[in-house]
Amino acid sequence: MRAIRSNYLASAAMAALLALPGAALAQSAPAPVTPPAAAAAASPLTTQPAPGNNAEQRVETHIRQLHAQLRITPAEQPQWEQFAQVMRDNARDMDQAFMQRAQQYPTMNAVQNMQSYQQIAEAHAQHLQKLVPAFDNLYNAMPQQQQQLTDQVFRANAETNAQKRIQTGSRE
Repeated sequence: MRAIRSNYLASAAMAALLALPGAALAQSAPAPVTPPAAAAAASPLTTQPAPGNNAEQRVETHIRQLHAQLRITPAEQPQWEQFAQVMRDNARDMDQAFMQRAQQYPTMNAVQNMQSYQQIAEAHAQHLQKLVPAFDNLYNAMPQQQQQLTDQVFRANAETNAQKRIQTGSRE
C-alpha cells in the first residue's frame, strides 16, 4: 500500500512539475475536440504558432500581469528584471524545443515520440532550476507584507489553474 501511495505521489509531483511552466506562461481556452485528420492539419505541432500565440509573447503578457499583481517597486526592479529575463529565456527555449518536436513529429515512431516528450520534460525541469533561484532573489528582496501578497497571488493562481484543469479534464 505504501509503495502504491509513493508511486501515486511521485506521479502527482511529476504532473505538477510539468504543469508549472505552462501555468507560468499563460492559460489558453480549451481546444475543441476535432477528428484526427483535422487535428493534424490544425495542430500547433505541425504548423507555426499563430501570431501572438507563441511562448515568448504569452510570457511577456504574463510578466506584465505578474509585475502588477506583485506590486514590484523600483527598488526591486533589478531582481525583477533578472527573474523576467529567465522567464523570457525559458519561453524562447521551450518554443524552440516545441517547434523542433513539431518538425520531427510526423516521422516519429512511438519510441521516438516518448523520447521527444522526455526531452521536453527534462527541459522543463532545467528551466525550473534556473527560474527558482531568480525568483528566490526577488522574493527575498521584498518586505514581509509584499511576500505575503506574493504568496496569496501564487496560491490564487494555482487554485485557478487547478480549477481550469478540472473543468477541461486536463492533467497538465
